[in-house]
Parts: sequence; structure tokens; C-alpha cells
Amino acid sequence: MAESKKEQEKEEFGEENTDCRDNNRYLILHNDDYHTFDYVIDCLVDICKLDDVQAEQCTYIVHFKGKCDIKKGSYDFLRPFKEALSLKGLKVTID
Repeated sequence: MAESKKEQEKEEFGEENTDCRDNNRYLILHNDDYHTFDYVIDCLVDICKLDDVQAEQCTYIVHFKGKCDIKKGSYDFLRPFKEALSLKGLKVTID
């Protein structure tokens, strides 16, 4: 039995990418002067499931540029990541 196009997209891209109406939002990590690089990297790995290299690169970008987008998707997809990172004391927004 053939899968529908939507089911194929879910399988290929993940649930969060099947509805393109609101998938153009970004989870933005903002710089602060309180947390160590290692702490931020650990949070990004544990919560956002970035690999070590991605987390380190994002942390350096935040340090030097003031902010970095760390995930893209719908608001509903990004909200749990924002809440979890906020609970860790990190400054994050969804734009």
C-alpha cells in the first residue's frame, strides 16, 4: 500500500517539518555573562540534541555575535526546547 505524501514527509523530515505554515521560526540563544562555555555546550547537547561540535560552534557564535539560532521549526515544536533551556537559566527566544 502506497504511503501518502504527508506520511512520507513525516518519515523523511520528522513530524515538526510537515506543516510548513509555521516552520520558519528560530530558537535563538542569546549571550549572557553568567554561564560557562562548558555549561552552555552541555545544555545544548542534552536538551537540543546537538552534537558536541555543533554545540561548541553555537556557543562561540553566541559569545562573539551575541546570539545564534540553534533550531528551526514551528512554535509548538520549539517551545519545549525554549522552556527547558530557560529552566537552565539560559536566555532564549523564539523569533
